[in-house]
Amino acid sequence: MSLGLLDALVLGVVEGLTEFLPVSSTGHLTIAEGLLGLAVDDPSVTAFTAVIQIGAIAAVLIYFAKDIARFGRSFVAGVRSSAGRQTEDWRFTLAVVLGSLPIGVVGLLFRDVIKGPVLRSLTTVGIALIAWSAVMVLAERRGTQERGETEVTIRDGLVIGLAQCIALVPGVSRSGATISAGLLRGIDRVTATRMSFFLAVPALTAAGALELPDALGGSVGLGPVLVGTAVSFVVAYASIAFLLKFVASNSISAFVPYRVALGVAVLGVLAFT
Repeated sequence: MSLGLLDALVLGVVEGLTEFLPVSSTGHLTIAEGLLGLAVDDPSVTAFTAVIQIGAIAAVLIYFAKDIARFGRSFVAGVRSSAGRQTEDWRFTLAVVLGSLPIGVVGLLFRDVIKGPVLRSLTTVGIALIAWSAVMVLAERRGTQERGETEVTIRDGLVIGLAQCIALVPGVSRSGATISAGLLRGIDRVTATRMSFFLAVPALTAAGALELPDALGGSVGLGPVLVGTAVSFVVAYASIAFLLKFVASNSISAFVPYRVALGVAVLGVLAFT
């Protein structure tokens, strides 16, 4: 079954809603693809889900335009002089830059595995949704949240970047992994969430650019790609605003009951079909 415009619309909404919430966008997209009758391990469909993430990234770039411009200036200043490397913005920016490297390396080395039938299966999604929920609860209980954005270190960036690699398993959630890692490093929830957004930019942009030829050259085509990307942008922008407000006064553990219920439902349906 080919992926049409209506499918692209639905998947764009799912992507925008779930990309930044700690519920796993890839997991939800895989479930949605199955419900739409699409082949979840079709290379074109897999590529499509990666490409429409660019819409969500565009939402991050616009929402945080002033912050990103400031970090960009601090990075340039740090490269140019030792004085520029003494600022808090330089350390935070460098933490994000270095933290973005692990997922790039792992994603390229294990690209075939990531796109393969084992990780793209609903069984994997169901198990990961449940299993990573325990980590999120642990992170909230153990996290001291004693450090803010001005105290983020390069080591924090690398640890959180390594955690982001775990989210290559559908069902884990990239934001769930990165925010949890930030909390376990003693970073406050809002800072960990903001860092998760910034780490998403290079990771998802690279993934989308890499998969674009497969999405356009297979059973998808340009029309669905444009629709899915545009819809994901609009919905993701609203999702960003919601999550930042939510984590200011709420635990990410609030998403755990939903994750577990969905994981159990997926595994239950698979067991009896």
